[in-house]
Amino acid sequence: MTDHLVLFMPSGKRGRFASGTPVIEAARELGVYVESVCGGRATCGRCQVSVQEGQFAKHGITSSNDHISPIGPKEERYDRVRGLPEGRRLSCSATIEGDLVIDIPQDTVVNAQVVRKESDGRVIERDPAVHMCYVEVEEPDMEKPLGDLDRLLVALEKDWKLSRIEVDFHILPRVQQILRKGEWKVTAAIHKDETDDLPRLVALYPGLKNEAYGIACDIGSTTIAMHLSSLLSGRTLASSGTSNPQIRFGEDLMSRVSYVMMNPDGREAMTNAVRDAINGLVDKVAAEGGIDREDILDAVFVGNPVMHHLFLGIDPTELGGAPFALAASGAQHMKADEIGIHLNKGARVYMLPCIAGHVGADAAAATLTEGPHRQDEQMLLVDIGTNAEIVLGNSARTVAASSPTGPAFEGAEISSGQRAAPGAIERVRIDLDTLEPRFRVIGVEQWSDEPGFAEAAEKTGITGICGSAIIEVVAEMFLAGIISEDGVVDGAMAARSPRILENGRTFSYLLHDGAQKITVTQNDVRAIQLAKAALYAGVKLLMDKLGIDHVDRIGLAGAFGTFIDPKYAMVLGLIPDCDLDKVKAVGNAAGTGARMCLLNRGYRREIEETVRKIEKIETALEPKFQEHFVYAMAMPNKVDSFPNLEKVIALPEKKAMGDAGGEGGRRRRRSRE
Repeated sequence: MTDHLVLFMPSGKRGRFASGTPVIEAARELGVYVESVCGGRATCGRCQVSVQEGQFAKHGITSSNDHISPIGPKEERYDRVRGLPEGRRLSCSATIEGDLVIDIPQDTVVNAQVVRKESDGRVIERDPAVHMCYVEVEEPDMEKPLGDLDRLLVALEKDWKLSRIEVDFHILPRVQQILRKGEWKVTAAIHKDETDDLPRLVALYPGLKNEAYGIACDIGSTTIAMHLSSLLSGRTLASSGTSNPQIRFGEDLMSRVSYVMMNPDGREAMTNAVRDAINGLVDKVAAEGGIDREDILDAVFVGNPVMHHLFLGIDPTELGGAPFALAASGAQHMKADEIGIHLNKGARVYMLPCIAGHVGADAAAATLTEGPHRQDEQMLLVDIGTNAEIVLGNSARTVAASSPTGPAFEGAEISSGQRAAPGAIERVRIDLDTLEPRFRVIGVEQWSDEPGFAEAAEKTGITGICGSAIIEVVAEMFLAGIISEDGVVDGAMAARSPRILENGRTFSYLLHDGAQKITVTQNDVRAIQLAKAALYAGVKLLMDKLGIDHVDRIGLAGAFGTFIDPKYAMVLGLIPDCDLDKVKAVGNAAGTGARMCLLNRGYRREIEETVRKIEKIETALEPKFQEHFVYAMAMPNKVDSFPNLEKVIALPEKKAMGDAGGEGGRRRRRSRE
């Protein structure tokens, strides 16, 4: 029997399985949630999967539909009775016959990833690029043989002082019909972005049309968030999010670039995938907001450089290596239908500028939102994702960089890691004396040591560890002495607790012993160390450039930044020392920046000017990066002190692994939540 390497996306979990293994069995063995309510009879259809074809260099996999068993009688019957979408298979019937990358479609998953990106509700002064202009047009006259469209333009100039109006061609065939339907009273949607632009007629409605809407969208490498806003009132009508379907092509950005390089249709496949997801979100927010998508007239998008390029249909290959050249760094303007986004026929798209090759429009939008360039204090703004984007500075000088943190913080490359979904552990505390853990699970109100937890957790299961808990459990293991300053799991602690498990030459910590055993391995700790060291080293380089030894405030952006505890991020050494009262999660700051640009053209000009002034630092070219990286592997850091942190929590005394002794490296007590 030949073993085959199988990778499940979007979880990133992988393993080797013998030929003939049902796909659903492989998923369950790896702890990948695949729903099935019919007991494998191929009648419920909830266990659908799809095979991703192509070369996945990072994982050493060439995946093909030839590597899965042919469609059998059960699937044929299901397809006849209920219909099986093209490219889908039933994992209870399909078997593994070769190396595979298997995608778990999120539309079949009840316990899907929780995409928690809401509008922050801030009030934004309105000056949108689209204005609604009501006019009463002079009716045609035999004595004045002026065309209907021309008389509309005359009325707009007379009543709204709009001259030299350009007209979208799609309006021309319908202008007479609309004028007569409105009895010569119509509302014109006029788009005018920059001051030197000519006004453009993009939509025309019969009678008074007192509504117009826009969308602001943050295309993250893991999740996509969208807000629907009224262009007239500025109110957010609906917000929604979804997993980025490009995850199936690669967990991190460089994996996706590699996929494009190795698969001729890779760029097109990823572009289509993200545009389809965005169109799905448009339908969703329009339905939730109770509007017609035809009334959406403007759209603003942000994303990191690779997402920016793939969304626009640009090959991102040049971003895969030095000098990390962007095809275009400035703000982009286009019609929505030119890039396959289905809104009003005349709707426009504005995409914020990118700061540098790996510091994108999302970082620019977050900068606009938090405004380090508007203040005197030194502010650090960090968007922690598969590629961390870092902005540091104040009104005098601002610098930016990126660090390749990889997907560890989002659950990938962690043995029990998963994305944030019901059943994922999201909070962890470890008792200093007994080393016993207690934790919280997404979807369950109680902590694991509280009455009612077991009953509530039966509904969700306890399936893995998500990003916020990965930060906390490693930090708690350090504070409890389970791991040393250098991140080594201390085997001597096994004398104090049966939760310290031997794994060959290394040791693990047993976080949960249930239907699915959840452990934190030495390799897991190393993955977190590498990720946090890359981020911290990038921050230190920017501090060096500004000649500062501390920061005054820190903003943690993005979905991940929203749900991590700043104290544990600092214990881990993910961020530099700072007054904890001045460290805050700023939520989906990129999405907020997109909303600001949607509702006020002035913010578009502000960020375009700001990006031109930001100094870009390429970490890969900086000689001190490696030095900072090595120091940052320690917890919280080998050489940097953390006086603000030590005001609120007692850090462990440093010890060599051989000094654990009979006490198992017991530590000083510290305040607990």
